[in-house]
Amino acid sequence: MRFGIRTLDDVDVQGKVVLCRVDINQPVDRESGKLKSINRIRACVPTIRELSDKGAKLVLMAHQGSDIEYQNFYATKPHAEVLTELLGRKVNWIDDVCGPAAREAIRSLKDGEILLLDNVRFVAEEQTLFERKLCLSHEAQAKTLLPQKLAPLADLYICDAFAAAHRDQPSLCGFEQILPSAMGRLFEKEYCTVSSVMEEPKRPCVFILGGAKIADAFEMMNTVLSRGIADTILTGGLVANIFLIGLGRAIGEGSRAFIEKSGYAEFFEKAAELYRRYGDRIVLPQDLAWVQDGKRQETSVGEMPEDCAAVDIGCKTAEDYRQRILGAKTVFINGPMGVFEKTASEYGTKMIWQALADTAGFTVLGGGDSIAATEKYGLTEQMGYICTGGGALIRFLSGEELPVVRALKHGSQIPMEKDGKEK
Repeated sequence: MRFGIRTLDDVDVQGKVVLCRVDINQPVDRESGKLKSINRIRACVPTIRELSDKGAKLVLMAHQGSDIEYQNFYATKPHAEVLTELLGRKVNWIDDVCGPAAREAIRSLKDGEILLLDNVRFVAEEQTLFERKLCLSHEAQAKTLLPQKLAPLADLYICDAFAAAHRDQPSLCGFEQILPSAMGRLFEKEYCTVSSVMEEPKRPCVFILGGAKIADAFEMMNTVLSRGIADTILTGGLVANIFLIGLGRAIGEGSRAFIEKSGYAEFFEKAAELYRRYGDRIVLPQDLAWVQDGKRQETSVGEMPEDCAAVDIGCKTAEDYRQRILGAKTVFINGPMGVFEKTASEYGTKMIWQALADTAGFTVLGGGDSIAATEKYGLTEQMGYICTGGGALIRFLSGEELPVVRALKHGSQIPMEKDGKEK
């Protein structure tokens, strides 16, 4: 066990029916039905391959698409095709989640065979609205449709979905109440990596926080600063802009208007308070960039034209941050320095990402935009560790025990059946 959770080294899966929850949620091109990225799918292949090689009758559960609106959902059939190609073996797919067809397909599995069920979010209990409105305990989740229909067919539950570990839904937290449980190789790797950053980071430890997920960034900052985890926090993106405005430094009315329109004005005072308490460890930009007539313009903080909006850190700040990154032993980054998708405003992000690739320190990246920037600049292989989880990573680094971690600890205490059980 690690952290009170079974790993694949602790379980015998030969001939056993194994329910494995993975996170292979990827953007889909709806016109072609093809996936735009396969990074998360590739990341969970080692667990799937190991379980299949060891003779498990493997049933994969996964979600696809944001569940804020129902029309964002999509079937998991393209994922089965990609997995088949990556694994070099057939991954069967069925357009059912826990109905009679799915259950019969599970009963028919032979040792080593793999079955991917359809999108679990087609089941109402797996949707965010259900999670937030009902707030079911893990014991209550075990009594919902999905665990009640599938758990009686299985010997073991494995979660390899660290990227979804902040979710409190039956496919993630309900099965561990009634089945012996373990974490997969990807979950184990990510959990151990982020735990090492929180518990024993090599120093200097530098956090770089940018992007537009403001609430997450401020919660994380408060934790890593109050606990002494971060020696320095470098700020960029909207995070930096909020600090600068909160401290009364002029960065253009366009910047303030955008932040207020986005509903983040409440963070001006929070930023000022954080800076009053930890200003010696929070580094703000010296200069900023804006775009005028399609061209990049830069100036020192406090000298930006009133009608402009900051879209990137400036060259002086980028160089300062680069030197700090090169001198660090541990670097964690979440979020770009600005609007990196456009040429005129990508300089800061590009410089910081190259520094991450060049540093001898251990680098940990998280969040969708951070991964997108890494791919854009072709630096994936030069990073220490890229976490598949955005929300889960931030919640973990904010000091919160993730719901799935708590559930897995419970499921790891349920004894394994030596010879399986009758189906």
